[in-house]
Amino acid sequence: MAINVILSVDIIRPPLTGIGHYALQLARGLRAHPALGNLRYFSIYRWLEDPEQALAGGDALHAARRWLPFKPQVALLYGALQARGFARQVERFPDHLLHVPNFILPPCANPTVATLHDLSHLHYPHFHPRERRVYLDRYLPRTLQHATRLIAVSEFVRQEVMALFGVAAERMVTVPNGVDPVFHPRSQAEILPMLNRHGLQPGGYLLAVATLEPRKNLGRLAEAYGRLPAALRQRYPLILVGARGWLTETLERQLTPLERSGQVRRLGYVPQEELPRLYAGAHAFAYPSLYEGFGLPVLEALASGVPVLTANRASLPEVAGDAALLVEPEDIDALTAGLERLLLDQNWRTDAVEQGLRQAGRFSWTRCVEETVMVYREARAAG
Repeated sequence: MAINVILSVDIIRPPLTGIGHYALQLARGLRAHPALGNLRYFSIYRWLEDPEQALAGGDALHAARRWLPFKPQVALLYGALQARGFARQVERFPDHLLHVPNFILPPCANPTVATLHDLSHLHYPHFHPRERRVYLDRYLPRTLQHATRLIAVSEFVRQEVMALFGVAAERMVTVPNGVDPVFHPRSQAEILPMLNRHGLQPGGYLLAVATLEPRKNLGRLAEAYGRLPAALRQRYPLILVGARGWLTETLERQLTPLERSGQVRRLGYVPQEELPRLYAGAHAFAYPSLYEGFGLPVLEALASGVPVLTANRASLPEVAGDAALLVEPEDIDALTAGLERLLLDQNWRTDAVEQGLRQAGRFSWTRCVEETVMVYREARAAG
């Protein structure tokens, strides 16, 4: 019997975050899945014919939220009103299962699935805008209590949720993210035109891809990078790719002198179609995040055939396996030594590339979609 599904696609909007990529890949994969009957997409306050419509942006509500003083009380009110409106729409389709890929479910009598990406707001509350913490503190416990099934994007997240909230093991399923096939090793001829536009040389830079916000630990990365020998920094400038986030004042002070010397460059948000070539052109990739529920950039770099340094915390060892150089992210000396090895140890680099390609091959969006559909079947049976 075919499964009818309503998929919330609120989070699919430019600039895409990691959760946005997850939701988009899921929406695309489910669209063609033979086990599904009706598949409906809902975004904010409207039904969409196609998830690509959400990517187009231009939504007036999101544009207003960029400048609105979004105080915690407003966040809660917005969440309540949006959930109420969403619930009324879902009531029209009692034979559909509802999947929200971004944490919070609305009140709903249908069978429901929610995807949980991390619990960083509990571990690092000072690294989040206050309205986000208030919103998750209010509504996440309700989701954990009422969801028919919960998807965790890593076993690390699954274990955390069960330990901290007492969720029964049979209600939680680990479904790892995937990696898009567009991330793969590339020839110089493939990457050179795009790199030239950014003034980069193939194999001539250290890459970091992350939203500029404290949890990504870019300040310590910059400090450790600044301790490398000058000749090494000259040879491999640090290229930061990612949209501006929040609480960046300290990071700005750390980056400014390195930027003035040309040793650090910020490219800002880069269109998705350019990212695979930026990864493939890098000499190495660094991602010393303090906490990740998955860590998709690590997987994308491994798939691109690039040696990776990442943190020895949270889900990152699970995603990287034995392919990456794992370091203590708050130890500047360890970070500096790790970066030097990442850039210079050719024997390790050669082995890391081979292991990285094998590790990345264990993850795919096709597998993610298939395992998600299995969760739908469980939820429909339980609901």
